[in-house]
Amino acid sequence: MSSKNEPRLTKAERTAQARETAKKLREAQLKKEKRNSWLIRGGVLASALAIVVIIALVVINTQKNNEPIPAAGPVSSNMNAYGGVAFGANGALIPPTTTVKTVDIADAGTPPTAAPTAATGLDEIGIKATAKGEPVQTVIYFDFMCPFCGDFEKTYGAELKQLATDKKITLEYRALGFLDRFSQGTNYSSRAAAAAVCVAEESPEKYQDFLDKLFQNQPQENSKGLSNSKLVGYAKEVGAADISSCVDAKTYRPYVNFTSTLASNHGINSTPSVFMDGEQWSSKESFDAFKTRVLDAKK
Repeated sequence: MSSKNEPRLTKAERTAQARETAKKLREAQLKKEKRNSWLIRGGVLASALAIVVIIALVVINTQKNNEPIPAAGPVSSNMNAYGGVAFGANGALIPPTTTVKTVDIADAGTPPTAAPTAATGLDEIGIKATAKGEPVQTVIYFDFMCPFCGDFEKTYGAELKQLATDKKITLEYRALGFLDRFSQGTNYSSRAAAAAVCVAEESPEKYQDFLDKLFQNQPQENSKGLSNSKLVGYAKEVGAADISSCVDAKTYRPYVNFTSTLASNHGINSTPSVFMDGEQWSSKESFDAFKTRVLDAKK
């Protein structure tokens, strides 16, 4: 309450006081708006920098994935020179019979002069009939991005493994890089195949589990596929040894390039391509009928 002894402000003084108060409020508001403006600018700048960093990482990784692959490279000690890793009863590794330690793309042969209707020169890529009473050699060419390969593995994978355990067949996997062109420049098919070779080299007993894991998490065609870190992570999840250095160094990319070219030059132009006892499965016959016919002939 105002004291009765306080002097009464004149109209001019009251007007000046109001103006002063309004001035202070306006200055405070301007300071607040300026502070908020800087905060917004800082946030926008931080977001822009984050976007730039992400784009840079994507560009760097894409460039790294597309770096030229050497023409020659090592062969896994647990795989043959044709790109295969083979298993018998209870998933036991069958040591390769080839002794080649390195491969060179120059030795992969030449493409067919006409579009092939079936594979040729099978004996030159280690595919042949087995003796009567022996487990039937079964070779599966596949691509980790091929949806039909994923479907084939999900449908027949467990049965084929059981047939191997029952010593009716040996089961050999040959991963190809055919669908690199459908992975938006990341060469996923070759990267995944090479990662699988890393697993075969370090932890062959986990190869089939790794194959199943990649098909369970199979990316769609025309996508970038799984990242290298995801491939390494899945190998770890199935209990394989650390393959990060093998993947980062692209140790087996020359091998995958060689074996993919070798397969193509022998008329293998689609996946899955399956061979049992030296005979190629044709889409004109169901796989169940083909498998039964081949196995019955060996009894």
